[in-house]
Amino acid sequence: MRYFVAFSYFGQAYHGWQRQPNALTVQQLMEESFSTLLKTDISLVAAGRTDAGVHAKNMYAHFDFSKNLDLADLTYRLNAFLPEDIAVQKVFAVPADAHARFDALERTYEYWIVQKKNPFYKDRAHYIKHPLDISSMNIAAGILLEYEDFECFSKSNTDVKTYLCKIKSAAWKTKEDKLVFTITADRFLRNMVRAIVGTLLDVGLEKMTPEDVKTIIKSRDRGTAGASVPAKGLYLTKVSYPSTILEFNG
Repeated sequence: MRYFVAFSYFGQAYHGWQRQPNALTVQQLMEESFSTLLKTDISLVAAGRTDAGVHAKNMYAHFDFSKNLDLADLTYRLNAFLPEDIAVQKVFAVPADAHARFDALERTYEYWIVQKKNPFYKDRAHYIKHPLDISSMNIAAGILLEYEDFECFSKSNTDVKTYLCKIKSAAWKTKEDKLVFTITADRFLRNMVRAIVGTLLDVGLEKMTPEDVKTIIKSRDRGTAGASVPAKGLYLTKVSYPSTILEFNG
């Protein structure tokens, strides 16, 4: 049987989701916990991989297990077993061919900016003390929707076969005491959101214009875009799936 896991984590202590030989990752800790509790080796396939230090409010992964499970009890025991910065919200059965990565329809990320020094956001947001032209930043964000090739925002030496992404929405909004950039797309390249945010901040700081963003995208050259912002301000906030997966009763 195939099961989905809905979970979240605060990424500061981890070198991202994906297992690495000499670094602590979320995947490693979760697979070890599942394997211990279910008394067999469990492999988790996630909706995507987050980079070192990035947080996830809403992440999914799938795994296979040969028996029916007491899902409420498993969720409780997993949370007792996992560290405080990783939490499982739900484990649920899905169709046998459901895939956490390939069946995901959209992903949404937020990036948090604070403009006043605040110790409570030290590890949760990026501090920019200079004034920002948010109107120009939103004009530039809107330009992203006009394009599909985002090689200019991709991490160098990546192994992806295509740089095409369909961005559905991208905008800056002030929310309480922080400035939040929210972006939704069918897929994201490695480091893409952090590179986009860095470029849009350059627009807000009047180091470039919204029109310059068009030139950057057309260049397909990472060296023309802005610097990547720190991972601590980035949150994966939503992964969307077909209702046939999320409402499966089998």
